[in-house]
Amino acid sequence: MTALDLGISPCPNDTFVFHALIKGRVRAKGLEFNPFLLDVQELNRLAFKGRFHISKLSFHAWLKLKDSYEILDSGAALGRGCGPLVTAKSKDIDLASAKVAIPGELTTAFLLLKLWRPDIQNVAAVPFDQILPGLETGAFDAGLIIHEGRFVYEDRGFVKIVDLGDWWEKETGMPIPLGCLAVKKEGAALSHKKEIEAAIARSASYALENRAASREFIKRRAQEMADDVIDRHIDLYVNDFTLSLGEEGKNAVKTLEEMARWRNLMS
Repeated sequence: MTALDLGISPCPNDTFVFHALIKGRVRAKGLEFNPFLLDVQELNRLAFKGRFHISKLSFHAWLKLKDSYEILDSGAALGRGCGPLVTAKSKDIDLASAKVAIPGELTTAFLLLKLWRPDIQNVAAVPFDQILPGLETGAFDAGLIIHEGRFVYEDRGFVKIVDLGDWWEKETGMPIPLGCLAVKKEGAALSHKKEIEAAIARSASYALENRAASREFIKRRAQEMADDVIDRHIDLYVNDFTLSLGEEGKNAVKTLEEMARWRNLMS
């Protein structure tokens, strides 16, 4: 039996997709998975140290790690209408001079922000769940929100400045590539790539066919505990691209890389 360390986020889309695999509802022959649940920016950071055999990564981070990590066809987060949002207390804000909270410099959200507005320079990287509280206290003038934050920001008194997913789709006509699963190119994981991909796809399919099975597992880890928020999160980020990137997903990733390199944002 080959044991592989698996790093995923505690967000509802990941815990929903990987619940069956972690709990043994589906299996990969000859493989067992040791799960570690960490914030995506922490996963990105640890990937540069080669910490996990398999890891969820922002596409931004993976583009910088292509020499050491290989992308998997399953487990990714892509879609339409699911992009990061820039929010503030008022639309009358000068973003060029504002202090903007971001969920990490390696997140795809931050790469999209730089593609949209390269003049935004005053940024502060904080865990994603600290962005809205920071806006409430006035520590930040604007925030780049991801995950559950997009479902609750209005209830907390903030307005949307821009939906970077909408901007991306208008610019490219493609789904927005947010996060992926990747395996280290050295060691045991890469030799089992096909089995891992198939197991993740089966776990996602099981979750979609048995939606109630993972609810307790998800709720113990979710930042926003309301069932309707969890359901909206899953519905937004878990889709056909989670089962397989396909040609459309691969082209979206290629376009993101080309745009970032053209703007000299990959150094």
